[in-house]
Amino acid sequence: MTGNEGARSATAGRASSVTGEQAPLLSLRGVGKSFGPVQALSDVNLDVPAGQVTALVGDNGAGKSTLIKTIAGIWEPSHGEIAWQGKPVHFHSPRDATDAGIATVYQDLALADNLDIVQNMLLGHEVRRHGLLDEITMEQTAKRTLADLRVTTVRNIRQPVGSLSGGQRQAIAVAKAVMLDAQLVIMDEPTAALGVSQTALVLDLIERLASRGIAVLVISHNLTDVFQVADRLAVLYLGRLVSSGPLSDYDTNSAVHWMTTGGAPSDHVATPNHVEG
Repeated sequence: MTGNEGARSATAGRASSVTGEQAPLLSLRGVGKSFGPVQALSDVNLDVPAGQVTALVGDNGAGKSTLIKTIAGIWEPSHGEIAWQGKPVHFHSPRDATDAGIATVYQDLALADNLDIVQNMLLGHEVRRHGLLDEITMEQTAKRTLADLRVTTVRNIRQPVGSLSGGQRQAIAVAKAVMLDAQLVIMDEPTAALGVSQTALVLDLIERLASRGIAVLVISHNLTDVFQVADRLAVLYLGRLVSSGPLSDYDTNSAVHWMTTGGAPSDHVATPNHVEG
């Protein structure tokens, strides 16, 4: 490993607190997805443990978006099995995945810019009393969730979401997922196009989710961010999962080699977690 150890003391502590016997929260076995003659995913085996950050990386066209949409219930796998909390599941829609405890935060965040923070966080889950919106309870719920996640940069929870920075918008989208009791939060390129301070806010939020026992699956092209917050790495190459394991098994050079060639570096000693294509 190159000099990433100092920045990762928190993730190392999380990883060491999770025993090897703990069953993964989410497990994929032999999962494939085809669109007509196009094989987008092929025999993907992936475990996502609770309370850890798993980074899913790969070059453009590697199948990252297809994989997360399959997990999120947008597409059903063509073959293979998805297990959730040790039991096989079949998600026929995003609602099925959400109801199970899987929340996906896409790059567009799916927030309504014209609504305020409270309205966005409870959209579709409004609290009513005597047939009317219970604004006080909703404000208290939103404030408590943001405070639990230590989102301190938002000064007024009644300001329109459209007025927030990119990092603040990410925080609101994640807080909404937490309010829905998500046990797995999938984040698609959460730091894309963010500045340094906003990126730091989002990375801190990811670490805080994991510290609460929530599994986080992060899709990112930014290996600097990956090596700062991830506990585990999973590499896709042309629809195949070619390598996965603890982040300590990798450095930046080896990760890039897996991503661009689909094979191990010449000086890399393969382990059972590395799947040769």
